[in-house]
Amino acid sequence: MGWFTDLVTVVRQRLGGRTEPVPPGQPASIEELLERMRVVGQTLPDGDGVRAFHEMYVRVTELVRDRVVEGHFSDARFMTRLDVVFAGLYLEAVAAQRPAHAWAPVLDCRRTPGILSIQFALAGMNAHINHDLPVALVRTCRQLGTNLDAPGVEADYRRITGILESVQEQVRQSFFDGIHLELDRWAAPVSNLVASWSIGRAREAAWTNARVLGELDGVEPLRTEFLDRLDRSVGLAGRFLLTPVAVAA
Repeated sequence: MGWFTDLVTVVRQRLGGRTEPVPPGQPASIEELLERMRVVGQTLPDGDGVRAFHEMYVRVTELVRDRVVEGHFSDARFMTRLDVVFAGLYLEAVAAQRPAHAWAPVLDCRRTPGILSIQFALAGMNAHINHDLPVALVRTCRQLGTNLDAPGVEADYRRITGILESVQEQVRQSFFDGIHLELDRWAAPVSNLVASWSIGRAREAAWTNARVLGELDGVEPLRTEFLDRLDRSVGLAGRFLLTPVAVAA
């Protein structure tokens, strides 16, 4: 393991103190971010699979905004910036002509018959958390000139995980309630799909991947290869989550 330890040491030396400027047009607040998200939401018609994820995401963002205002977080500045940077990656994916592999299943299948709204909600979370969140964590640290070991950051991160888990359960139940009697036809496959994906595990993996990505900063081609494999593996999971389960009567 000597060579790996040496590599990590070199990477840490390169990483130390690196910052990056805030890109032009990045929202300055969560409220400004929400305004943009609502504008995008108005362009998503009924039946668009992306809309199922988008509506849930707006709800979560509103909750995070409220928690920030209430003083729920130790480092409100970091959590606010993370929320803005994180959502920006989603908005970029929706607007992209050629989305990343992680987002391709959601965007390619958004009008495919037989896929339920809850599947799109889960597939959107899969792409956004497993692929975008590690990138957002590292980018937020660079913008603020800090790191993931700063006081309060990890604890605040886990507080948001708790918020998301509660919302996921509410959304899941609302979708199931909306299906009513039709659920009997799809209960087994939908239940299997829902049970196969955990927002808590996804955010744990995202935190770990953010640490790895930070350590690989400036080390090419390892960093690019890591991101590419992450992108492709998340996309593969997304296609599984979007397996059509509903059949026409």
